[in-house]
Amino acid sequence: MSAVTQVNVLTTRSLREAWRTPEALAPTLFIPVFFLVVNLGQAGDVFPSGTPWLYGQNYAAFTLPSSLLLAASFGTAALYLVEEIEGGYFDKLRATPISRTALVFGRLGAEGIKTALLTAVLVILALPFGVEVASGPIGWLLLMVLTSAWAVVFVGFMQLIALVTRSAAATNSGGLVFFPLLFLTPNLVPRELLTRPMEIAATFNPVTYVMEALRSLILEDLEWDVLARGFGVVVVFGAIMVALNIRVIRNYD
Repeated sequence: MSAVTQVNVLTTRSLREAWRTPEALAPTLFIPVFFLVVNLGQAGDVFPSGTPWLYGQNYAAFTLPSSLLLAASFGTAALYLVEEIEGGYFDKLRATPISRTALVFGRLGAEGIKTALLTAVLVILALPFGVEVASGPIGWLLLMVLTSAWAVVFVGFMQLIALVTRSAAATNSGGLVFFPLLFLTPNLVPRELLTRPMEIAATFNPVTYVMEALRSLILEDLEWDVLARGFGVVVVFGAIMVALNIRVIRNYD
C-alpha cells in the first residue's frame, strides 16, 4: 500500500469520526459567526463603506478573515490523537507497516477538508451582511485553500504537542497560543493604522500575512504579492511542522 493510499485511508477514517460527532463542529461555526457579528456591531458605523481601505464594501468584509482564522484554530485532530495514545491504539498503528508521513497527515488531511467546507459555509453566511469576494471564483477557491492550509499547519503543531506530552490538558492549553497570535494582527484596522509597538508585533507575527492574504481576496482582485506572502508563511511553517512531527513519531517510545 502506497503512502498516498495510507493517508487516504486514515483521512477517511478521521472524517467518519467527525461525521459521527457533528456536535463537535457547532462551536467551530458558532464562535466565528459570533465574532463577525460582534466586530461588525462595534465598528461597522465607525468605518462605513466609504472608508478607502474597505474598497467599497462594509466592515464585515474586512473582519471576515479573523473569523475564518478563528474557525481554522478549532481542529480536533490533536485531541483525538491523545485519546488514541491513551487507549493504546496509536501504538498498534505504529506497529503496522504504515509510513510515518501517513501517520502525520492522516488526521491533518481530514482537518483540511473540514476547514475548507467550513470556510465556504462562513463566507455564504457572511453574504447577507454585504460581503462579496472581489477576486471572483478563483478567489473563492484560494480562500478555501489558504484557510484550510493554515488549519493543517496550526493543528499540526497541536498534534506535535499531543505527541510530546501525551496529555489532553497540555494539548488543550497549547491551543490558547493562537489567541494572542490572532489579536497581535491587524484584525480590526489595517497595519498602517496600528500604534508603532503594535505594528512591529504584527509585522513579526506570521498570522498577519495569512490574514492579509485572505483579506485581499475578499476586498480586492488577485494581489499576487500579498498572496505569495500568505502562502509562503503556510509553506515554511508547514514544512517545519511536518519535519518535527515525523521526527517525534520516529523517536516515539
